[in-house]
Amino acid sequence: MRIGILTGGGDAPGLNAAIRAVTRKALAEGMEVIGFRNGWLGVLDKNFVPLGMNAVSGILYRGGTILGSSRTNPYNRDDGPETIRANLKELGVDAMAPIGGEDTLGVARRLSNEGVKVVGIPKTIDNDLYGTDYSIGFDTAVEVVMDSLDKLHPTAEAHHRVMLVEVMGRNAGWIATVGGLAGGADAVLIPEEPFSMEALYARIRKRHQEFGKLFSIVVVAEGAQLDIDGPVTSSKRLDEFGHVQLGGAAHTLAPQIEANTGYETRVVILGHLQRGGGPSAFDRVLATRLGVAAVEMIKAGRFGVMVGLRGKQIVATSLEEGLGSDHPVDKDLYDLVDLFY
Repeated sequence: MRIGILTGGGDAPGLNAAIRAVTRKALAEGMEVIGFRNGWLGVLDKNFVPLGMNAVSGILYRGGTILGSSRTNPYNRDDGPETIRANLKELGVDAMAPIGGEDTLGVARRLSNEGVKVVGIPKTIDNDLYGTDYSIGFDTAVEVVMDSLDKLHPTAEAHHRVMLVEVMGRNAGWIATVGGLAGGADAVLIPEEPFSMEALYARIRKRHQEFGKLFSIVVVAEGAQLDIDGPVTSSKRLDEFGHVQLGGAAHTLAPQIEANTGYETRVVILGHLQRGGGPSAFDRVLATRLGVAAVEMIKAGRFGVMVGLRGKQIVATSLEEGLGSDHPVDKDLYDLVDLFY
């Protein structure tokens, strides 16, 4: 049997660990592995590399992906799906193990419905995929946010400032919530909990005037929602999957906070730092377990599924269910922000 793997969408720490796990487990089972470069684009262009033990040696701790990535959507091309099926047949690929998020695995779901044998591996620092408690890359991204907030506290206090920290999170505020809790944020703004500007101003004033604090740290997800106007920021630019480009929420909010509270407000955009660097221990182990599980599913003939972590157990969820449901931040978890305010 020959397995094809790819990494698509935004990169995340732990991708190389997953590539390594799929390859080593497949080789141990007597299978062959080829890696397609640059996501689904590599399948369309037949751009691939055979993967053996030497190819995946020493990549466990590396960030990024040795296969490269792209946001290519084959369904935006008239002959895209047909080309993929033909190329997989020509190359003798019996099953695909794509590593990606909503978009990459969304393509996998459609191909699966059209007869391609697929087992998906969830990767997204946003942690917004249903069917798994944690996606590859999320834990490392949270560590980056926590570490950044730790560093911002003393400088915010020294200058008596409000620090507005923007993190990733289009539809789900997991990074903002967990990173904010771990880093001691004073307010967290996420897509799942629309907020009002007046309530935010009041919160900051109360902290400074009644609690006697000299600074505030506010974490805002890029997809944060105002209770009246919807997303804080959006643009007319769309990617290949039709998503509006986000970013700039902090720059939109900062002058309003400063004007309405009187406190100097500065902005920090963590951006792609959240995707960078080597994976945490948790992400290395998670990626390894999911990669091994994907090969086990292929060996057992279980296709059209996504492997994931539920509690301490590795489980399989149908791609239809995994991509057809949301994975919002737990309300109880988000409420902890208020408890420690």
